[in-house]
Amino acid sequence: MGVLIDSSVLIGLERGGRADATIGGKFPGEPLAIAAITASELLVGVYRAPSGARRATRLNFVEDVIAHFPVFSFDLQCAREHARLGSSLRAQGVSIGPNDLLIACTAVAHGFSVLTENLIEFSRVPGVVVFAPDW
Repeated sequence: MGVLIDSSVLIGLERGGRADATIGGKFPGEPLAIAAITASELLVGVYRAPSGARRATRLNFVEDVIAHFPVFSFDLQCAREHARLGSSLRAQGVSIGPNDLLIACTAVAHGFSVLTENLIEFSRVPGVVVFAPDW
C-alpha cells in the first residue's frame, strides 16, 4: 500500500524548516504521492505568502515537493470514488471538507493510505487508512 501525503503534513514540514525527504524514511519501500488538489493547496500557500524572501522560500519548497512526489490526477476512477464516498457520507449526515474528500477518494482509488495531521477529518471516510506523522 502506498501513502498519499496530505497538504497538512507538507505545510508542517515547510513551516518547521524540514525537508520533504523526512517522509520517505518513515515508510521505507512504500510509494509516496500527492493528489493534484494537494499541489493546488500548496501553490495557493505560495500566492498567499508575503512577497519577497518568504514567498520565494515557500515556492522553492513546493516546487521541490511537486518534483519529488508523483502527483495523482483526478481521473474517472477518482470521480467514481468521490461520488460513492461523498454520497455515503452525506447519507450518514457526516461532513468532510471538499478538498479532503478529493484527497480521500484519490487515496481509495489508488489503494493508498493517507498521511495527515488532520486525523479527525479523514477518519470519517470509510475505507481510508490514516496515519499521523510522528515527528
